[in-house]
Amino acid sequence: MSPLTESSDAKEAGQRELITFRVGAQEFCVDIMAVREIRGWTPATPLPQQPAYMRGVINLRGVVLPIMDLAGRLGLEMVEPTVRHVIIVVRAGERTIGMMVDAVSDILAVDPAAIQPTPDVACDTVKAFITGIITLDSRMISEIALDRLLPSREQIAA
Repeated sequence: MSPLTESSDAKEAGQRELITFRVGAQEFCVDIMAVREIRGWTPATPLPQQPAYMRGVINLRGVVLPIMDLAGRLGLEMVEPTVRHVIIVVRAGERTIGMMVDAVSDILAVDPAAIQPTPDVACDTVKAFITGIITLDSRMISEIALDRLLPSREQIAA
C-alpha cells in the first residue's frame, strides 16, 4: 500500500492528514488538525522589542494575533512580504499564532510509518523545530513541531 491515499479515507486507514507549504525553496508540513485558517497576507503592526522573526500582530476578527515569519524562525533568509505570501493560523500548544509562509502546496494523507525521524547529522537546533521528514517522489517535506516554535512564557520572563 502506498504511504499516500485519498484525503477522505485517511482516518479510516489510520493515516495523518498534513498540510504542506513552501518557505523559500523548502517544503514543510503541519498536522491539518492544528490549522485554524489560511488567509492572504495582511500587513502586521510591529511591537517594541519583538524578536526578529516576529512580524508583529494583526487584528483577526477582534483577536490580536501574533504573526511569525517562519523563514526567520527556522534560520532561513527572511524576505519582505508580498501579496503572494500566506498566513497559516495554527494552534501551537496553548497559543494561536499566524505563520507567514510563501505558499500552501497541498494536503497529504500519510501513513505515520512513512515519516522518518530527523537525521542524526542534523544539529540540535534543527531537531528542535523538525519532528520528522517525509520523502515523496523527489520531494523532501519536513514536519514542523508547532509546540516548539514560540519560546515558552517562562523563557520570555527570564
